[in-house]
Amino acid sequence: MLSKVKEIEERYQELENELARPGMVRDQKLYQKYMKEHRNLSPIVETFRKCLSIEKEIENNRSLLDDADQEIRKLAKEEIERLRSDLQQKENELKVVMLPQDPNDEKNIILEIRAGTGGEEAGLFAGDLFRMYTRYAELKGWKIEVLSQNQTGLKGFKEVIVLISGERVYSRLKHEGGVHRVQRVPETEAQGRIHTSAVTVAVLVEAEELDVQINPEDLRIDVYRSSGHGGQHVNVTDSAVRITHIPTGLVVTCQDEKSQHKNKAKALKVLRSRLLDMEQAEQQSRITEERRSMVGSGDRSEKIRTYNFPQARVTDHRIGLTLYRLDAILQGQLDLIIDPIITHYQAEALKAA
Repeated sequence: MLSKVKEIEERYQELENELARPGMVRDQKLYQKYMKEHRNLSPIVETFRKCLSIEKEIENNRSLLDDADQEIRKLAKEEIERLRSDLQQKENELKVVMLPQDPNDEKNIILEIRAGTGGEEAGLFAGDLFRMYTRYAELKGWKIEVLSQNQTGLKGFKEVIVLISGERVYSRLKHEGGVHRVQRVPETEAQGRIHTSAVTVAVLVEAEELDVQINPEDLRIDVYRSSGHGGQHVNVTDSAVRITHIPTGLVVTCQDEKSQHKNKAKALKVLRSRLLDMEQAEQQSRITEERRSMVGSGDRSEKIRTYNFPQARVTDHRIGLTLYRLDAILQGQLDLIIDPIITHYQAEALKAA
């Protein structure tokens, strides 16, 4: 690992020299490429240099172990023990940052939230999750754009699909895919009984046009009059768009915009990401299994996380984490859960390595 880190440090220095070269900023494409590589290597190099710094401090203190003053020898020994502990921690951090990176970590995502088991209450909780992810995106400084939504009558959603763009969005949200279960007394419950409902969340990498090539002849595009929420203009013009990808049977609809062209562009964005998701699953020989493992059938028994309102409790069943911070989490403080999940999977990757 040491030789590999030294190679990375040499490359890091080369990039710094290139980025400081006069006229580099004029070639924005190359400049951005180097900046991205430099940013990705930075955690490794900084951690490695910190390890070297601590090792140097240890050596300096070792020279004091033979000092004539007993008090100085004692202080040096204590300092060496503390520094060794710090070095062990930094070496562990170095192992983590040296793990192979997911090539999709830098990408934006398309987040699909759908009401599952539980009727109207599931739709209401789908709305709660949508607001939770929206607030989390705001806290992270990300941009969120609604691509498609199908609302219920009580401020809920049968389905809502959004594009979240920003720095390393996929790296933070890739473990959110699955069935989210809620336990609470619904607004529609007159007798105060606790109901259990479920919402499915799917996290798809945003696909660029270069990632997925779509043959226009493989598409059937239908336009129709919008229905439901959206205002008078939306409901009286043929602005809604339904795109069917004939080879796979995937269907995407969008009716949120007044413009037929904007709806078509949004629908194509969703279709492209779903096709990329399917293509990646095929490469891993798990076409239907991967998508089913992410969202299942929306049944309560397939949960990855439970939100229990009577106890103000959130439990992530994959890592056995329970937090009594329901309000904070629903207000967007998702790092309370996401950080431990990432740490867990990093530890698993280290074991495998």
